[in-house]
Amino acid sequence: MTENRDVVVGGGAAGLSAALVLGRAMRRTLVVDAGEPRNAPSAHLQGYLTRDGMSPAEFLAVGRAEIARYGVELVRDRAVDARGDAAGFTVELASGRSVRARQLVIATGLADELPAVPGPAERFGRDVVHCPYCHGWEVRDLPTGVLATSPLSAHQALMVTQWSKDVRLFLHELSESELAAEDLRRLATAGVTLVPGRVGELVVADDRLTGVRLADGTVHEREVLYAAPRAVPRNDLLVRLGAQLRETPFGAYPVIDERGLTTVPGLWAAGNASGFAEQVVNAAGRGYRAGAAINGELLFADLDGAARV
Repeated sequence: MTENRDVVVGGGAAGLSAALVLGRAMRRTLVVDAGEPRNAPSAHLQGYLTRDGMSPAEFLAVGRAEIARYGVELVRDRAVDARGDAAGFTVELASGRSVRARQLVIATGLADELPAVPGPAERFGRDVVHCPYCHGWEVRDLPTGVLATSPLSAHQALMVTQWSKDVRLFLHELSESELAAEDLRRLATAGVTLVPGRVGELVVADDRLTGVRLADGTVHEREVLYAAPRAVPRNDLLVRLGAQLRETPFGAYPVIDERGLTTVPGLWAAGNASGFAEQVVNAAGRGYRAGAAINGELLFADLDGAARV
């Protein structure tokens, strides 16, 4: 069992950023990475200054090389259980290894659960996308569809009109009466066409999206489809350790302070483990803030402990 380390569970932008700060502070740090980044289907990441257009795989490879320079250990494994005590935490890994942590960062992110319609999963990250800030520029000015998964999809359709003036909102399992009157007014003003009827499947030719077929057989020619996945927070370890959660329209996330500390002393959350809307650049910032805060916590705890001896 490894003792006296800080442990980061999750090797994405948030986890690597926290580990980088801790490594540079000369803290013995271990990153446990199951290798399941949320943005793996995407060919590139956007909106991250100096990293705009970089592939997610390259971004992670650079991050891993950077933390290694400061002695941070990264293991390919999955954290399957954790328990806390007065001295810190014990994290159980799928390999059978147990590691001890004085401070524990959960940066496990979330998983995207796509609508149960034939087609989106196979094309996700290409011409089936979910975020206009992530993909809007690359698919600008194309005939665009938005697959409604909840009344909030009206907001998504309105946002998409910033990048395309040919937008159709496929109501799918919704009825027009389920949309707020204000949303209907805005959709009409923005020129969004409402398409009633259940979506049956996507139409693909030569490995590109060409249309959306309704259950009645009607085909609407579209080259891009926005489909908002259901966010599934990977919060098992937080639950096991007793962190208080808050319910949101996008799942249950931990209650944290401005630094990322949960309601459990020594337990931190960063990136999409702490909230739904953390883009890569935000996740990295959250990880940095948590890493710096952890170093301060440990410094003062050690000084106070030494003073009592």
